[in-house]
Amino acid sequence: MTKSAAAFLLALAACKAPANPPSAGFDAAGSDPRAIAIADEVLQAMGGRAAWDQARVLCWTFFGRRSHVWDKQTGDYRLEDGDKLVLLNLATGKGRAFEKGVELVDAAALQKALERARSIWINDSYWLVMPYKLKDSGVTLKLAGEGELEDGRKADRLELTFKGVGDTPDNRYLVFVARDTRLVERWQYFPTAADKEPKMDTPWAGWQWYGGIRLASSRGEKRLLEGIQVLDAPPASLKAP
Repeated sequence: MTKSAAAFLLALAACKAPANPPSAGFDAAGSDPRAIAIADEVLQAMGGRAAWDQARVLCWTFFGRRSHVWDKQTGDYRLEDGDKLVLLNLATGKGRAFEKGVELVDAAALQKALERARSIWINDSYWLVMPYKLKDSGVTLKLAGEGELEDGRKADRLELTFKGVGDTPDNRYLVFVARDTRLVERWQYFPTAADKEPKMDTPWAGWQWYGGIRLASSRGEKRLLEGIQVLDAPPASLKAP
């Protein structure tokens, strides 16, 4: 094969490669093709896959209670929760924890604090970046028909169920994708997939650009994600108490 022919084949393969490849373990076989296509449209409306991959450090405060700094590239994570501070690497599970400024040195107490911090990160980060995780590992994505937003606009509903991932794999979500904006503008939460009525139903509002990506700051009047930042480099606070 000539060099020009090889270059042509490589370019052709690149053109055919999906712009938003799923995470390993995404249930593509069990998901609806149209639901997958809508998930890709959502990501494009939020800046696209390349912008999401390049967005390195996310910072936010969850409902005025907990402050987070998360380096997506390294897995380094800082949680401030009242008088508790945890510095954790999400990839290795190793880290340090402090209570009232005093470092925990007891192995069992430290492990408990690190596991709690990881569970908080799973929950609180999902409230921030769920629309970027529609094709995540363990997710099955279905099209659940037409829905309506609070102002009467039409939306496509996506159903998310999970297989063996996270702390609550039995959960089910209905995600409402506005037909005009292609942004997630509402979600409903069901503790188990068999539940008929949602336990929670809130808007996704306050969409803004942060660098090259979009994030929504409001889940209703009393559910605000404040202090959202997207940083190009990790702050020193990720390594220091």
